[in-house]
Amino acid sequence: MENIHSLGLIAGNGKFPILFARHARAHKIKVVAVGIKGDTSFLLRFFVDKYRAIGPGQLKTLFEFFKAENITQVVMAGQVNPENLFDPKVKIDEEFQKLLAALKDRKADTIFTAIADKLKENGMALLDSTFLLSEFMAPKGTMTKRGPIESELADIAFGRVIARNMGELDVGQTVVIKDRAIVAIEAMEGTDKTILRGGTIARTGAVIVKMAKPNQDHRFDIPVIGPRTIQFMIKSKASCLAMEAGKTLIIDREACVRLANKAGICIVAS
Repeated sequence: MENIHSLGLIAGNGKFPILFARHARAHKIKVVAVGIKGDTSFLLRFFVDKYRAIGPGQLKTLFEFFKAENITQVVMAGQVNPENLFDPKVKIDEEFQKLLAALKDRKADTIFTAIADKLKENGMALLDSTFLLSEFMAPKGTMTKRGPIESELADIAFGRVIARNMGELDVGQTVVIKDRAIVAIEAMEGTDKTILRGGTIARTGAVIVKMAKPNQDHRFDIPVIGPRTIQFMIKSKASCLAMEAGKTLIIDREACVRLANKAGICIVAS
């Protein structure tokens, strides 16, 4: 880390990019960020040294901007809206068109690995997105006042098996379980919408299980939860959130626990 003086940041939505940028600057690392129009918070620009917003399909512009700033190491943080893949209004440049045309499929890992390879071709290495954030990874154990009850433990054990199998297929990271029934599986819509969909079916008491993929590439698409996750659980009347210790990034843990305690939700990592 002492050899890193500047970093390129490809920033998606949520607070993850801001959290990363703040800690990079605390380590005296210059941060040059590219934000995605319609996804990245405008607040990010206040936490980085240089900022540029681009369309979700402007891959060539991203490379040119980083090259002009002499960036050789890059981090991805935050999700980019997957609906952009199917939005006819999104303009995709020639560089991105070539990348998409060469893909065997459009799963998250396939796309991000291809982008990582393109960055390497352009003289830039994609780094582990958590390398400055070890203190924010989920600790083992129960974080809330309430621990899981027996039925929730059974759902967690069942959900972990399902989530692990999903991860092997690169389908998603989150599964909603109730009474050892699979209520909802995350696909392209993301965790929050999966929780809502599952809550509609389960009505009350659903258990949310979120796990890293068995061969998780920490350069991208790592499991992240935050206060918004808990808010969607409250809206869905879910009762428990289980995640993988040491492999899940928690944004604003104090706020998550405070919200969960108030709603009687259990948060546990194992």
